[in-house]
Amino acid sequence: MTDGLRVAFVTGAAPDKWASRWRERSRTRLTLTMIEESEQRRVIDDGTADMVIARLPIDDADLHVVRLYEELPVAVVSVEHPAAAYDELTIAELLDEQFVLGPPAGVTPTVDQLDYPPMSQQDAVEVAASGTGVVVLPMSIARLYQRKDVAHVLLTDLPSTQMALVWKKDRDDAETQAFVGVAKGRTSRSSR
Repeated sequence: MTDGLRVAFVTGAAPDKWASRWRERSRTRLTLTMIEESEQRRVIDDGTADMVIARLPIDDADLHVVRLYEELPVAVVSVEHPAAAYDELTIAELLDEQFVLGPPAGVTPTVDQLDYPPMSQQDAVEVAASGTGVVVLPMSIARLYQRKDVAHVLLTDLPSTQMALVWKKDRDDAETQAFVGVAKGRTSRSSR
C-alpha cells in the first residue's frame, strides 16, 4: 500500500478528530477527500478510496459497514419564516410548505409543490434563505451551510440519518482495522 490510506467522506461528515488520532498513532499517510453522497459507492468500487465515511443507506453488497453515529433531521428555513421561532417541530407542521429538495420520504405535502430545478444542498439552503421554501437536511449539513439569514429547526418525528464507515470485504488488512479502531474510539491499548 504505497499510497497510504485513502478515506473519502460525504458532505457534512467531520473526520478531523479521527485524522488527528490517526496521525498520532500511525506512520501511514492518510488522505481525506470530500465527496458527494451520490459518489459514496462509486469511489469504493473504482478504487478511488479505500474507505468511505458514508451516509446510509448504501448498497452494502461486498462491503463491511461499521455504524458510527446518527444525525438528526432539521428543516432549514429563512430567519423570517415563522418556523424559525421554534427549536423543534414535527414534519406535520410543515406540510403546507414548498420543499426545495422535495419532501422527505413518506411525506405528502398538502400543497402542490413547485418544480425546482436540480440543485446542490448548498444551493437549496440559499433558496430557503430567500423565503421560497424549506429544506430538510441532516443537521451536520445544515451546520456546514449555516448562514446568517437561515435557521435550522429540529424535526422530531423524522428518522435520523445513520453515518457509517464502509470498505470492501476483500480489503480487511491491519491498516484498515487500525482506522476502524480510531473511528470507534479505541485507544492504542484497547483490543477489538
